[in-house]
Amino acid sequence: MITFNKDSRFFHLSTKNTSYVFGVYQMNHLIHLYWGAKIPEDNVLTHYLSTQRMSFSARDDGFTAGSTDNLTMEYPTFGSTDLRSPAFDCVFADGSRVPQLRYYSHKIYDGKPKLEGLPATYCEDGDKVQTLEVELVDSLKDLHVFLNYSVFEDYDVITRSVRVENRGEKCKITTILSASVDLNSAHNYDFIHLDGAWAKERAVNRQPLFHGKQSVDSKRGATSAHHNCFVALSEHNANETMGEVYSMNLVYSGNFEAGCEVDSYDTGRMFIGINPFEFGWTLENGETFQSPEAVLVYSNKGLGAMSRIYHKLYRERLCRGKFRDIERYALINNWEATYMRFNEEKLLAIAEKAKDIGLDLFVLDDGWFGKRDVDNCSLGDWVVYKEKLPNGLGGLAQKLNALGLKFGLWVEPEMVSPDSDLYRAHPDWALQTKGRVPSTGRTQLVLDLSRKDVREFTINWLTEILSSANIEYIKWDMNRNMTEVGSLLLSDERQSEVYHRYILGLYEILETITSRFPNILFESCSGGGGRFDPGMLHYMPQTWTSDDSDAVERVYIQYGTSMCYPYSAMGAHVSACPNHQVRRTTPFEMRGHVALPGQFGFELDLSKLTDEEIEIAKQQVKEYKEFGAVFHRGDCYRLISPFERHISALNFVSEDKNTVILLRYRTVAKPNERFAFVKLQGLEPDAVYVRRDNGAKYTGAFLMNAGIPWEFALTEYQSAMTVFDKQ
Repeated sequence: MITFNKDSRFFHLSTKNTSYVFGVYQMNHLIHLYWGAKIPEDNVLTHYLSTQRMSFSARDDGFTAGSTDNLTMEYPTFGSTDLRSPAFDCVFADGSRVPQLRYYSHKIYDGKPKLEGLPATYCEDGDKVQTLEVELVDSLKDLHVFLNYSVFEDYDVITRSVRVENRGEKCKITTILSASVDLNSAHNYDFIHLDGAWAKERAVNRQPLFHGKQSVDSKRGATSAHHNCFVALSEHNANETMGEVYSMNLVYSGNFEAGCEVDSYDTGRMFIGINPFEFGWTLENGETFQSPEAVLVYSNKGLGAMSRIYHKLYRERLCRGKFRDIERYALINNWEATYMRFNEEKLLAIAEKAKDIGLDLFVLDDGWFGKRDVDNCSLGDWVVYKEKLPNGLGGLAQKLNALGLKFGLWVEPEMVSPDSDLYRAHPDWALQTKGRVPSTGRTQLVLDLSRKDVREFTINWLTEILSSANIEYIKWDMNRNMTEVGSLLLSDERQSEVYHRYILGLYEILETITSRFPNILFESCSGGGGRFDPGMLHYMPQTWTSDDSDAVERVYIQYGTSMCYPYSAMGAHVSACPNHQVRRTTPFEMRGHVALPGQFGFELDLSKLTDEEIEIAKQQVKEYKEFGAVFHRGDCYRLISPFERHISALNFVSEDKNTVILLRYRTVAKPNERFAFVKLQGLEPDAVYVRRDNGAKYTGAFLMNAGIPWEFALTEYQSAMTVFDKQ
């Protein structure tokens, strides 16, 4: 797990398949030595420390290597002889900004501590988890920086975070990354990240590393649809099944930066953490600061193995609560069926159809509160709109429960409309900068969650609403980027803390509400998938993947999302056609096949379906309930990427390895296509698998090496789901 060699002063962190080695070098510098496939010993790495390079950098007196600019550093600072991008930087009270952190002590212990005020992975009794805490000290300024490494041996994961304790004069942290790793031979690697925008989130973007700095970030106040807080470095030839991959993901829901800086010697500095842009945090004597957690995953078996490590860890040791290990609800959401134009009678008509096809849950979306007929008012006025719901939420819930359906509700607690009683009473409660007119987005402002009074108000009204009816599901939305970010309650010198204080305030609210209502299933949303990150998954085990529910677009969106996040976290619905986002018409069957692996539901007016579509919908609900455990707790294998071809395929293997589900999609028709085969993955070579639809029998070796024909006619927008049972 974690060992320390007193002679070499090397730390060796090992999981079942990987090793991570760093050590204490001359002048107590912390040097990174190795991250990769598991190695039995670390003493063979001593040859690395004799490496010499010619450099224009200044030299450290008494330092054999001459300059830290020549070495692979474990947690670099700026201002001395390492002139690459730092992991940590600060300004002291005297204006100096040259923190010099040196190894002071360490401790190794079983288990993993919680991070104060922040979400994080966790361990349970019986887990093989150990933690290393390394204390670095700037002795001149009495600044103590603690690097925390937790090793999940069986999950093949290492997590990192940083805590700063100021025991000296006041200082201001300007950069604090959660992880930084220097890797040799960066010219052999590609940079992979997930980018996009509203309604086209998390496309897989891959390009070779170049000399200089490549990074993705968010300055929007949330992780955003534009870039996800996940990055990977892969060998040029790495694919789903082979090649080395180094990856990082940040358990955080605010501004972040992640990337890699390649120096003149092809050393790549891979990093992730809070975005230093517009960030500053003042520490008085005796105060501490805790960074978010970074999750590090290495694979020498390609991108697929990397993803499955993240999937399992996040399903089992990031998500929490009642709904972590059980199948969740098949639901109907009324948003695209009615938007805000509804009454109780209309909702119940949809609900009756929902019960007929076997759904579990009816979700009432936006428009139930204040005077909310359009989206330009009433956010903040969380009282029932009695003209629409004369019997209130409690009356509606009772009628739904009488039909045999659970009741769910949409909320947007982080926002306020200028046209609201709340804003008229408390205009200072919105994020704003003194003297500036705040910009609106979707005709709304962002509440200042850094304020205790705003947090208390939010917790109180949520508690009142959630206690007023038998509510068993909440969709928590957040529908704009942050601008004019400031707080009227904070001092001038602390305005650079507002972004992070907002996220800490959000986490405090989420921790309180989800603990207070443990039997409610919470789903996060931010204009769709604008805040699909591990931080939110810690409190809410699923996220609305995208506002774009078109089947073709969702093939791409869900494929990219699965690079880091499990299908058990992806909200996925069958919606009406022509699709409301792209106006495309796709077969009802394909819409179902795309949505089935995620957290399944419908987002349309069921009362308008044809008899044939109703029968298809019933079958889809039946399949979801039969195979949900395979999709959500089994292993996912991506077989064909839609980003590389006009077809896509993936298969799932159940936890007990007895059920295999193959999903295939065609997004575009091509003339005179070549004959295609699909080769499955993750099967037992010598086992026999029986295909349910025709009884054909295949060995696992045949399905993985020869495969089965594509079997589609030459038309667009086709799909198929094939189930195999191990004999």
